[in-house]
Amino acid sequence: MSALPPPAQQLIDGKLVAASSGETYPILNPATGAEIGVAPDGSAADVDAAIAAARRAFDESSWSTDVELRLRCLRQLHAALLENADAFRALTTAEVGMPGFMMGAAGFDVPVDGLRWVTDLLESYEFETDLGVASPMGIPSRRTVRREPVGVVAAITPWNVPTQINLAKVGPALAAGCTVVLKPAPDTPWVAAELGRLVAEHTDIPAGVFNVVTPRSNEVASVLSTDPRVDMVSFTGSTAVGRAIMAAAAPTLKKVFLELGGKSAAIALDDADVAAVAGGTAFAACIHAGQGCAITTRLIVPRDRYDEAVQVAAQTMESIGAKDPADPGAICGPVISAAQRDRVASYFAVALEEGGRFATGGAIIDQPGFWVAPTVVAGLDNSSRLAQEEIFGPVLVVIPHDGDDDAVRIANDSAYGLSGSVDSGSLDRAKAVAARIRTGTLAVNGGVWFSPDAPFGGYKQSGIGREMGVAGFEEYLEMKTVAFPA
Repeated sequence: MSALPPPAQQLIDGKLVAASSGETYPILNPATGAEIGVAPDGSAADVDAAIAAARRAFDESSWSTDVELRLRCLRQLHAALLENADAFRALTTAEVGMPGFMMGAAGFDVPVDGLRWVTDLLESYEFETDLGVASPMGIPSRRTVRREPVGVVAAITPWNVPTQINLAKVGPALAAGCTVVLKPAPDTPWVAAELGRLVAEHTDIPAGVFNVVTPRSNEVASVLSTDPRVDMVSFTGSTAVGRAIMAAAAPTLKKVFLELGGKSAAIALDDADVAAVAGGTAFAACIHAGQGCAITTRLIVPRDRYDEAVQVAAQTMESIGAKDPADPGAICGPVISAAQRDRVASYFAVALEEGGRFATGGAIIDQPGFWVAPTVVAGLDNSSRLAQEEIFGPVLVVIPHDGDDDAVRIANDSAYGLSGSVDSGSLDRAKAVAARIRTGTLAVNGGVWFSPDAPFGGYKQSGIGREMGVAGFEEYLEMKTVAFPA
């Protein structure tokens, strides 16, 4: 892969193709707003062809049953990603606006290692379990539980960390024996198209097993949720869209995996190093301009340390600033688009209407590209919209608490339950508080949960199911119980 790849193409039934309509749409660099390429505007016919190819490959090829073929192909894909790593990273920075330091984590290295991890899991995974002999209703029977691939999977992914989420869905689905239609967000089709190109040119994955379609229109893509030939929808994105996908999938009773929004809380207990927690949380809220569903965007601190926490958080954000994502020192780059910039800016007006104040930031940055100043909002309580709604920008709300019970109450007072953190001078105390927080992941005293072998997902309106880990692999499997005479 060269520094800039060839024009993005869809992958349908083993062939790299443009849109059948001939239409394209521009890919913009978030740091400059300039066009850096185009993507095929996939048509309804393209999506239909991809579904048909995936259905045929599942029903008629050996992919779903040939574990050795799957192992060989996934290892080929892993090798291709490593071989093209530098160019893939550069492409991600250009298309997504992701700072380079993230490539060593969620931007590239961790998801690629996750593909290796799930391939190793496939090599040792027991698809059949013997339940032994029993005599239900007096009939001696040996029972087995067989795990089989779900079938055709529609993987619908967002723009914030596209390679991570693309691979977190595609890797386990293919390893399980499913066939896949990947539909990336129209803001970031290029990295998904490049994944398709690597599959087509560097692996023995059979035609139709993996397909990539890049329609700009949600209406064109919506058939992935309704078509009876699709057995499962795996979606990451906003809670509102997740609800719509769940409703659309209901008539055909598809299996649905949803990884949705978050409004995660970072709790500092009264014996914690509040300044360190405030600085660390402000840093986290700046990463990739706050465009992460699991980022802690509510900082909950002891009331008598509130002013200190606000000051430290503001100073931290001011020291980080917003920088060109190609700058080696960049932490906070641009947001993905003009629409996202304007959405984040709309919350600044809300903050003032609700009685809040800006300890720093609170404005867009007037320069080419899509830039928002890192922002700390003080003076609001947890009932405010800024504390309840997912903003998806570098915005941190600081909220006071009056003890452990109050901190737990505030953290749980949310429609979401994706992630969070608890810090205390006592590990046992921090763990006791963490046990009461209703979220799918939690960091206690600086622990890190993000890893290919650790399941990720949420409670409440943060989603259904888990991604990564054994649990994420098993999302793409059905269970069949078989009994025969003993």
